[in-house]
Order: sequence, then structure tokens, then C-alpha cells
Amino acid sequence: MAGTRAPGFVFPKPNKKRTSGADDVDCGDARAHNASKKSMLSPPALGLGTCCMDPAAALANARHEFGEHGGVNMSIEASATFTVMEPETMRRMFAGELGPDRDFFIYSRHFNPTVLNLSRRMAALEGTEAAYCTASGMSAISSVLLQLCSSGGHVVASRSLYGGTHALLTHFLPRACNITTTFVDIKDLDTVKNAMVQGKTKVLFTESISNPTLTVANIPELSRLAHDKGVTLVVDNTFAPMVLSPARLGADVVVHSISKFISGGADIIAGAVCGPAKLVNSMMDLHQGSLMLLGPTMNPKVAFELSERIPHLGLRMKEHCKRALVFATRLKKAGMKVVYPGLEDHPDHELLKSMANEDYGYGGLMCIDMETEERANKLMHQLQNYAQFGFVAVSLGYYETLMSCSGSSTSSELNAEEKAFAGISPGLVRMSIGYVGTLDQKWAQLEKALNCQTQLIQY
Repeated sequence: MAGTRAPGFVFPKPNKKRTSGADDVDCGDARAHNASKKSMLSPPALGLGTCCMDPAAALANARHEFGEHGGVNMSIEASATFTVMEPETMRRMFAGELGPDRDFFIYSRHFNPTVLNLSRRMAALEGTEAAYCTASGMSAISSVLLQLCSSGGHVVASRSLYGGTHALLTHFLPRACNITTTFVDIKDLDTVKNAMVQGKTKVLFTESISNPTLTVANIPELSRLAHDKGVTLVVDNTFAPMVLSPARLGADVVVHSISKFISGGADIIAGAVCGPAKLVNSMMDLHQGSLMLLGPTMNPKVAFELSERIPHLGLRMKEHCKRALVFATRLKKAGMKVVYPGLEDHPDHELLKSMANEDYGYGGLMCIDMETEERANKLMHQLQNYAQFGFVAVSLGYYETLMSCSGSSTSSELNAEEKAFAGISPGLVRMSIGYVGTLDQKWAQLEKALNCQTQLIQY
């Protein structure tokens, strides 16, 4: 593309700082500089491995950023703009000759050192060349779709998606961008294949474990089908960080709402795009980049907070998943209609088992189908207000259990027909299982609510 461009997104960054006397730039052979950039982008340099590699090991191998004065935690770079020692350097930065790979920064809507460090960790977590952290999960999803699709483009998407994503694909993108979507049963591979039109379909979009129905996507097969037709597979892995590694299973791009499990505190809104460096570079292009021009910028103070939480994500996920399996198993024995892919009778149990990273379980969410919204609300009332088992609230990944009736909350953007097509029962209670207290203590609270409302389990 003619004209100026954004400096490329390359990491890990060399372990050197610019001197105070002059901008430390190499004006020599550009070919040597480009070769250096290429080597930094290779998976071995990022500490990545095979599809079976433990994501915790990849995180441990990622570069550790120390503080400016030697602190064990990195410093927060709160500046919006950055200085250079020589005016000529700024021209070279805007021309794309110098960038964050060599410790040159322009403006924090573009790249910020603290946000870059979090992005590096997200890339290590998901096993991708690069990542870019954004202000929300929806900004990550919308930016990827707008980068990959132009006016007249087509998306094939799972029929069971988070309500906000469904609304983006159903209403906003057709109206504002002339981008249309065909929704399919992601489990029906023949239907998925036939829905993709070679040359027109640009993206196949799915959630690794769907919200709220907990359907598991066959990522390796979806990858094969998409690539056969020149389509990019984008997977939202918000429900299954550490549990699944979609990029190692064949996905091209992985998106996250970091607000959920990765944050763990229900106090931060954030997102991430994880994928090839070429894609991230294109999203930062000064003329055509969706991230650069739409500006869903992450605050560096938020990036610092999140960087401090990722190291114990694996420990938290194991406990979320362990308790979800125990509660799902016991509730099923008690006669409840439970949906959880860790149960052997779940239709996707063996599929998830074949794809999951070892020792991380089957996810931290489960559902109880109470069949009607009235029954669902009565159950949640007892669980929160009588037994203190959890909170009636949307979102997930919190250390306390959160529960909501999906049809009237996080999937309310879907009309009745769309909910039926997605398999969302009016009484489906989605539970994000927390890990506070002891397991026996929380189970006793759950039993207390059920015993108080025995009529709720009489079908």
C-alpha cells in the first residue's frame, strides 16, 4: 500500500534501551533489519511448541518485563505520547522504519509499552505470533471482523453466540457495512461447509465453548473446512482459556473478552486479538487498520493490572473447572437437568476431551435447565438470597459464583425464533462456578436451596 504505514508489530522486544544522548538507530542495511524482525516473529522465539503444550509453560517462557528501576514488576508507561531525540527519527517512525520492536513508540493509541507486554503474554497464552489488547471483548471481535471483511463480504457463524456478538452480526454489520452472516449449527459440518461460498465468505466465526449452551466446536475440522475454501477461522475462546488452545488446533485468530476468567475480578473491561503478526500489523495500518482508526485503546494501567493476574490464571482455571465438574455431577444425580461438557453423557464430551489441554478440566461454566423462566428465577432467588451460594449477575470468571437466566439477559438480543434455533431454553440458568470457600461448604449451600424448593426439581 502506498503512503505511510504503522511500524510493524514485532516481539519479543530486544533487551536494550535507547541512550539519553541520541536515538539508537541503525541506519545500515535494511535487509539485515528485516531479517532480524523475521527471526523475532518465529514461534521458537516466543517459546511456543506443539498443540499439546501446556499454556502455563508457554507463559512461563514469555519475556518477563522488569520495572524501570529493577522492580520485579514492570513499570506502568502512562504517557499518551513519546519523545525522540532527533526530529529525523520521528519521520522514520511514521514511515514504518522504526517501531516498538526497537523500543520506539509514537502514541499510545498505536502502541504502548505496558499494553505491548500484556499483548506478549496473551500471544504466549494462545500460542500465536502476535496479539493486541483492546478496551473490550466486543471491540476485539468487531475490529477483527471489520479488518477481514469489506463491504459485500460474508460471514458464516455459529447459531449459538453471545448476544452482543449475535447482534453485531445480525443488525449492525449489515446496516453499517453491508456485511452479511449466515448462522449455522456449528456441529453440522456439512452445513458449515455448504454455507461457506468460496471467494465471498471471509470468516468462519465460532466460540470454542458456546455461550450459553456449552456446545463445543470441533476446531480441527472447522479449520480444515475453512482453509479448503480460503476462509479465516476466528474462535472466541472467552469460555475456555487454558482449557483449549484454538490456535494450536488450527484456528487462525483467537479473540477474548479478558474481562472474564483472565481478569478474574469482575472489575475490568478488556479484550484481545491473538493471531498472525501479519494480521495485527494490518489492523494497525495508518490508512486501513481497524484498530488504529477505530481506536479501541487499552489503558496502560489496566494492562498492568491484567499482567499481574495472568501468572495465576492456570491455578484459578483448574479450581473453577474442578468445582464445576463436582457440582454438575452431584446435581445430575439429584435429578436436575444439567448441561456440562465434563459429564460423560454430554454430546460433546469426547470431542472436548480430545482437544483439551491436560489437567485443566472441562470449563468453569455449567447450566441448569429449569425449562421456564419462572422456575429459573425462583431457583436463582433461593441460591442467592436464602443459601448465599452465589450472585444473580451477568458475566463470568469471577471468584464468586455468578448466575443468570440467559434467555432474558445475555442472550436477550435474540428474538424467540433465534433463541429456539440456538437451543436456548427459556429456563436455562447459566452458572459461572466460583472458587471461594471450601467445596463442601458451597455444596451445602447449594443443597440447602434445593431442599427448600423441592418443587423446582419435580418435572
